[in-house]
Amino acid sequence: MRNSIKPGQVWLDTNGKRIQAHAGAIIYENGVYYWYGENKEFTNEKRKVWTSGIRSYSSKDLYNWNDEGLIIPPNEVDKRSPMHPSRRNDRPHILYNKGTRKYVCWIKEIEKGYHILAADKLLGPYNMVNPDYRPLGKAAGDFDLAQDEVTGKAYLYFSHKQECVITVELTEDYMAATSNCRQFYEGLYPPFCREGITHLFRGGKHYLLTSGMIGYIPNPSVVAVSDDWLGPFETQGNPHINDDSCASFNSQASSIFKHPHKEDCYFVLADRWVPDFVVTRERYEWLTRVIGSNFDKKYKASLKEKLALLKTPIMAKANTSMADYVWLPVRFEGERLLIDWQDEWQLICIPECALPKYCRSFSSKFEKSELWRFPGILRLSI
Repeated sequence: MRNSIKPGQVWLDTNGKRIQAHAGAIIYENGVYYWYGENKEFTNEKRKVWTSGIRSYSSKDLYNWNDEGLIIPPNEVDKRSPMHPSRRNDRPHILYNKGTRKYVCWIKEIEKGYHILAADKLLGPYNMVNPDYRPLGKAAGDFDLAQDEVTGKAYLYFSHKQECVITVELTEDYMAATSNCRQFYEGLYPPFCREGITHLFRGGKHYLLTSGMIGYIPNPSVVAVSDDWLGPFETQGNPHINDDSCASFNSQASSIFKHPHKEDCYFVLADRWVPDFVVTRERYEWLTRVIGSNFDKKYKASLKEKLALLKTPIMAKANTSMADYVWLPVRFEGERLLIDWQDEWQLICIPECALPKYCRSFSSKFEKSELWRFPGILRLSI
């Protein structure tokens, strides 16, 4: 039994198997946490398998996870099916629509469209409603879905190739995009154009956490903030402070979870896609030179450096069946979003009367920040 979260370490389910819920998110329902994401158990450099369906896990404590199976199974028979394992499907996101009483799932297929499915229950079965959908006629990129808890409106945040990030309001049934949209992060090129789109709403502010574009290779993240669902967004900079790797602690975010029992308690879900390919500052600078030289003459890379890029796990060569997870607390300094590294941390509930006297005098500070340090471990108060 686990009693803490250990970022970057192998995480097994209650059956002793690696958890396969990559690039996913958490939904809290009826006292249970449900973690869902890409099933990568058969994805390696030797097999033409990208994602083997969408798998879900359940938990009461966020540490120990029970395998609930494939809520969206792959179609291994029909190669033309949107859910065939060879199709490059990833980063599923699910919203519950109170109006239609449907769980709506969007799944991205790289450089093609989104596959939109619906179900009466969170764990399925899901039926395909709108395959190969291109919002605003644009090809699919990394994305996130967000929901206004007051109005019930939903929004899509997605990257379009290497051109921009687009924010768009969805239709009432969450099955398509409206024409109400805005785009930003324009005029960038790899590795600086944005992907790994992750949305957070807090205190009237909308935050977008994004990564650069180097496939499965981790790189620096950037946070942008707005007063409106659609933007415009103003860049805050890299939230991963004291990150000597220049690689977001060697991870890529997929979602930020707001704890249901505390107003200001958040943590980020991220994947360490290729644990054996550790990015350092020097390695990131080399990657920047090589990739940037294809778009900008100011970057110079030798032939040897360019050939070395071919040996990196950028996309299809990555063995993501061995990917790990990097979950870390999110904190705020004013309106600035920050993510600190922790070797280990816990979610705990501590009544104020149980706090030591020297801590109790600062209880208002702890209540605001939600961070309470103990020797050797960080505990996130819930």
